[in-house]
Amino acid sequence: MDTTIPAASPLVDIRAGFPLLSAHPERVYLDSAATSQRPQAVIDAETAFIRDSYAAVHRGSSIATGDATTAFEAARETVATFVGAAPAEIVWTENATDALNVVALGMSDASLGLGGDRFALEAGDEILITEAEHHANLIPWQRLVARTGATLRWVPVDEHGEWSIDDLAAAVGSRTRVVAFAHVSNVTGSIAPVADVAAIARRAGALTVLDACQSVPHQSIDFHALGVDFAAFSSHKMLGPTGIGALWGRTELLDELPPARTGGSTITTVTMEKTEFLPAPQRFEAGTQPVSQAVGFAAAADFLTELGHDAILEHEERMTELLVDAVVSTPGVTLVGPRPGRRRASLASFIVDGVHAHDVGQFLDDRGITVRTGHHCAQPLHRRLGVAATARASAYVYTTADDVEQLRLALAEVRAFFGADR
Repeated sequence: MDTTIPAASPLVDIRAGFPLLSAHPERVYLDSAATSQRPQAVIDAETAFIRDSYAAVHRGSSIATGDATTAFEAARETVATFVGAAPAEIVWTENATDALNVVALGMSDASLGLGGDRFALEAGDEILITEAEHHANLIPWQRLVARTGATLRWVPVDEHGEWSIDDLAAAVGSRTRVVAFAHVSNVTGSIAPVADVAAIARRAGALTVLDACQSVPHQSIDFHALGVDFAAFSSHKMLGPTGIGALWGRTELLDELPPARTGGSTITTVTMEKTEFLPAPQRFEAGTQPVSQAVGFAAAADFLTELGHDAILEHEERMTELLVDAVVSTPGVTLVGPRPGRRRASLASFIVDGVHAHDVGQFLDDRGITVRTGHHCAQPLHRRLGVAATARASAYVYTTADDVEQLRLALAEVRAFFGADR
């Protein structure tokens, strides 16, 4: 198989812009689904803000505060544009996990009569998820049904870890209030038919909550066009800083959802008896804000926009093809998720016969290849697959064919090293 990146690819020399990759050319980084590397352009943008414009935002009337607030809100506008949204539809959160919790906790407060009647749940209501979900899109809903008496249901996966739209449609009923699911599975790489799910939920009068962590960094996204009601995504998976994520929601929903966290900067009026909250997004952003992180988040969005979604998709499809081939062509190594030839995101989880995933990861790490091992915060899915853990290799814009070839060569040695080929 041809393992070269076409010379015409705009991504062929991109690694030079990533300090860690430049500093360690011997290292193969195949763990971008966990966290991506940052380009110098993102580091420079955040550093320049800290050096030249750092101050509190939305507080006080000083020039410094005004300059910082302008940069902070400009970052919101940039990230909103990146996902086809209006700035008021983007709420800064700690990460995507926090964003999903904001929705679930808001619904919990609504169920206690603290506003947002359309979000209130009661006994007999149902929340529907899938068996493939990351814990961040499972545990908040478990807590919500425990508080409200509602029921948590899930769409089962098959032996490959995939669920079907037919099974999901059959599971949606008259008492379904929320359908929460991942756009892309962080374990299998399966890509959900988001618009179809949203349409099914809408017909039933249910809200859709999308975990978009593994899709926003890799493909052109327009949440309005997808038809969902809420979506969560994270900066650090798309070349940006840690410590910040985003919740997208339709304006009319965000303005009614009770804020999960309360305090300074979220209010219009406070008396000793009651509080009135600002419209979204400020109603959700209590306390000191991640200002420099937001600037870095926006710089990452600009960086990816400049690369172009078409170029990113073309490159990642090629890397995905190579990853899958590296796994399935190695005796004793089993691919998890969609079969070869079927569409998947740019990751490949796999099982090595006779060798625990953690040992596989250590073996690869000793050879300079960074992958993820474990249950990837998806224990129910791994339990359904009959394994405690898998190894996962994931590609991004800076991944090269040589990176994948080194993975292929190392995988061919794993079973022999541990004596599992006897």
